[in-house]
Amino acid sequence: MQSDFSKRPTRRALLGGAAATLALPGLLRAGTRAVETLSGPAFGTSWQVTLPAGRGIETLRAPIMDLLAGIDRQMSPWRADSDISRFNAAGPGTCALPAETLAVTRAALALAERSGGHFDPTVGPQVARWGFGPIAGDGAADWHGLTADDGAVIKARAGLTLDLCGIAKGLALDRMVALVREVGHDDLLIDLGGELAARGRHPEGRAWQVAVEDPRPETTGLAGILSLTGAVATSGLKTQSYTLDGARYGHIIDPETGAPVASGPLSVSVLGASAMEADGWATALFAAGAAGPALARRAGIDALFVSAAPVGLTSETTGTFATHLKGA
Repeated sequence: MQSDFSKRPTRRALLGGAAATLALPGLLRAGTRAVETLSGPAFGTSWQVTLPAGRGIETLRAPIMDLLAGIDRQMSPWRADSDISRFNAAGPGTCALPAETLAVTRAALALAERSGGHFDPTVGPQVARWGFGPIAGDGAADWHGLTADDGAVIKARAGLTLDLCGIAKGLALDRMVALVREVGHDDLLIDLGGELAARGRHPEGRAWQVAVEDPRPETTGLAGILSLTGAVATSGLKTQSYTLDGARYGHIIDPETGAPVASGPLSVSVLGASAMEADGWATALFAAGAAGPALARRAGIDALFVSAAPVGLTSETTGTFATHLKGA
């Protein structure tokens, strides 16, 4: 059974620029003989691992595919047999969940609190109402109605649902990094649907480099280049959006209005020690709209906000993001 976290194109506009020619536009290309890559499908998108050449990279394929399949079985809302779908179909009360799903749920609820509700894992029905997801439910988003207890999540009322898509892909990327490092690879770059994590150095002795894509729909080019030593995730309008009656609607929902974010930057990129943290905060800061930079500063988040200008683009950074960024 094929399933994924997002049957539509990935929302990320940040593309990996390891050191090879990849089957994605806008990637940096350098030192192709120095590295080798391994790729495959996952979550309706793709993954790619880049290592220094000669490391026997093919041996990683089976364990990576097993890892990603296990996460999909637990957390994909697109498959009726997942643990998340079972929880969403249940009535109010206590529902047992696997330890990993429970840990991600706790992280999602902690982020909801820290972001003042701009990240809300109960927003799935509103996402579906605007044509971007599969989760049915009723009523407004209300993360306060969920409580993560020992071994279970408790929902306060019928109709409340759980959607971990804004954070689970980051968790999967973190798990991939751990798997690759556990078998002895300390220099690596991994791309999972446009979210990236890097460790160590490129074989040429420099940091791994990734490119921030121009977030304007139907526009090619780059908005900047990053030297990456941790993880980075981007949320934006470029891929998962549509135009209706001259207005652009994206899949990231403002939990307060139940509608797509109406104003603010075209994309938000976040650097983090973990991909799960970067993934969740990219969603939260984009959902915050024009208030995103102030929220990032209060929370101590390293972020890049790229907006449209009368001519070209304008950008704003918070934290240490600017120290990692070079002009395109």
